[in-house]
Amino acid sequence: MTAVRVLVADDQALLRASFRLLVDHTEGLTTVGEAGTGAEAVAAARRERPDVVLMDVRMPRMDGIEATRHICESAETAATRVLILTMFDLDEYVYGALRAGASGFLLKDTAPMDLIAAIRVVSAGEALLAPTVTRRLIAEFTRRPRPGRSPLSTLDGVTQREREVLTLIGRGLSNTEIAEQLCLSMATVKTHVGRLLTKLHARDRAQLVVAAYESGLVVPAG
Repeated sequence: MTAVRVLVADDQALLRASFRLLVDHTEGLTTVGEAGTGAEAVAAARRERPDVVLMDVRMPRMDGIEATRHICESAETAATRVLILTMFDLDEYVYGALRAGASGFLLKDTAPMDLIAAIRVVSAGEALLAPTVTRRLIAEFTRRPRPGRSPLSTLDGVTQREREVLTLIGRGLSNTEIAEQLCLSMATVKTHVGRLLTKLHARDRAQLVVAAYESGLVVPAG
């Protein structure tokens, strides 16, 4: 089995060393480099083509959000997934990271084994959000002005059933919960999710959550 290749980006050398030690001592994972600034992270990602970047938010010479955007939008690193790590559980970072294309968001005080699990989940193409993220995303969209566009203008080509699935994704439901609520098989739900990813040009489930709110399909209460 090919090891998951990880790039560590953090402006604190001690934390970079700690993350590298953890990754390199975990079966199936290996580090391929490190970066101390956002600009270095972008350059290293293009050079090494890692599977996952552990990305700090607050870094000099380009913050982690902007670095994430460069990595996710570049054809050279299109297959690279970014897992955001931060000390600050703030809505602006959650929203900014997901908009930039991040596939995951965790706090730095996450338990080591949970971080390892997160790397594996993200590398497999799934989205990983810290437990509070969906709720905070809802709060963020509640505070922001509603976009001046209708769901029909941004969800062209999405079927009614796919809209129902997208709505439930936006509300934080898992595939199992969606299957139960809509009385569908798991295989059918996965097919709908896959089609939504393609039609909405979303990298993963995290961006489907954003799409559900930005399109106006899901409207936060209050």
